[in-house]
Amino acid sequence: MGYIEVENLTVTYDDFVAIDDISLYIEPGIIGLIGPNGAGKTTLIRTFLGFLRPKKGRITISGLKVPKDILSVRAMVGHMPEKEVVSPKVSGVNFLVYCGRLVGMSYVDALERAHEVLNYVGLQEARYRPMQTYSTGMLQRLKLAQAILHDPKILILDEPTNGLDPDGRLEMLNLIKEIAEQRGVTTILSTHLLPDVQSLCNQVILLRKGKVEYCGSLKELMESRVNQYEITVQEPYEEFLEALSRCEVRYEILPQNKISISLPDGLDYKKVFECARLTSTIIRSFIPASGNLSELFQDSLQG
Repeated sequence: MGYIEVENLTVTYDDFVAIDDISLYIEPGIIGLIGPNGAGKTTLIRTFLGFLRPKKGRITISGLKVPKDILSVRAMVGHMPEKEVVSPKVSGVNFLVYCGRLVGMSYVDALERAHEVLNYVGLQEARYRPMQTYSTGMLQRLKLAQAILHDPKILILDEPTNGLDPDGRLEMLNLIKEIAEQRGVTTILSTHLLPDVQSLCNQVILLRKGKVEYCGSLKELMESRVNQYEITVQEPYEEFLEALSRCEVRYEILPQNKISISLPDGLDYKKVFECARLTSTIIRSFIPASGNLSELFQDSLQG
């Protein structure tokens, strides 16, 4: 399985810094690449593929250096772009043969492999039809077929479920999971659909303003909120906050008498109610922080 190592990477557009001195290690698995618009996701992908040259830093993909070894890198990386790559009058199979030839496959090998991947993604009945007759879902499947045509070790998918209905989205996610797990392909999923990341990925990279906010296990990120709660109290509650501080409970005062609290490891949540009782504070609501990636994402943007 492939891996990607990034060290002190900076990428600029003239004077604008799109990627700002980031370092990360992408292990084999399914990795979610997330962040708001302008965070640097597309720039990072383009730099991995050698379309952009970094101002400084180093990228190593399965032992190969970018951009020095870029032709070898492209032979081991499959890329499913967000934008359509349609040649209206070209058939699906001929399009794939052309893509295969671009990565160095012989015509015979490219043709054989084109039929294999079209069958795999469910386009066997449409292989000879011109691409202009394909639906959005079919075009997405064709782009996925193009990305896996040369049996890559690393797969980079840019918004693969864009424009799909719920059934089509589920089918696409199942295909991606099968490719990653059964074929052992390191898969990077760049998407704005956070539920897709939560259901599919075991790692996540969160970018913000060209910086890495988080890079690591999705499970650990979700579990980071296990000891977090949001409570609503009745005023006055200053003595209650002092009692929480003595118990090493971290808190943040929110609008409308709400307080976000984070308990230290080993402290039972019942201690919060004890602090309230001892200070005669009324707790009107006590809600565990949600283990929802969308909320974690929003929290990071506000932090």
